[in-house]
Amino acid sequence: MTAQALPPVVDAETWQRRLDELRVKEKAATRQLDAVAAQRRAMPMVEMPDYTLEGEEGPVRLADIFGDKRQLIVYNHMWFPGEKWQCHGCTGFSSQFTRLEFLAAYDARFVIVTQGPLHEALAYKRRVGNRMTWYSTANSPFGADVDAPPGGGFALNVFLRDGDTVYRTWHTTGRGIEQLSHTFALMDVLPYGRQEEWQDSPKGWPQSATGGRWAGSEDIAALYGPDASTA
Repeated sequence: MTAQALPPVVDAETWQRRLDELRVKEKAATRQLDAVAAQRRAMPMVEMPDYTLEGEEGPVRLADIFGDKRQLIVYNHMWFPGEKWQCHGCTGFSSQFTRLEFLAAYDARFVIVTQGPLHEALAYKRRVGNRMTWYSTANSPFGADVDAPPGGGFALNVFLRDGDTVYRTWHTTGRGIEQLSHTFALMDVLPYGRQEEWQDSPKGWPQSATGGRWAGSEDIAALYGPDASTA
């Protein structure tokens, strides 16, 4: 670390003025996100077929995955057949969600669906210490129909149930997933940010390849899996 990799040092008055200038932009961004969320709530929806997926207790209708809730968030986890370690981005993202009970107050549930065969998917869940509920769409067209086909990327879909009828209300992928993650939000308030080469950072700031600092699936397993250290 060199002097060139440090922010300039100023007096408290100058620092506060710069912070106040930044706050104006931060507040504007917050209001814009509120407007986007309002538009999302006003989206129409599309009726879904009566899919059957595989769960830990056997076949389950999509409508029944909601349990007694009306809203359902589904993260479609990437799956590579025959691989011991699955997508480290998906593994890291889903490892964040260990306390989802608060969603019950909002009449909602959040689960993982993957193209992997159920027994392999559940074995992987245990290996990496994942705490979410997993389902398999290996024997159903559900994944392909919600933009997460076999061999495809990750996705996030949201559904609304009215009786036994399920509707798709929203979908995103790529960087659209970031808004659900606290990891990137925490990185973005750090002086050096995500430290990735695409970011607009001052000269001398530490930067590396995109995703180069993300934890690998084996790292996640070491931290949270059954063999994780308790020290």
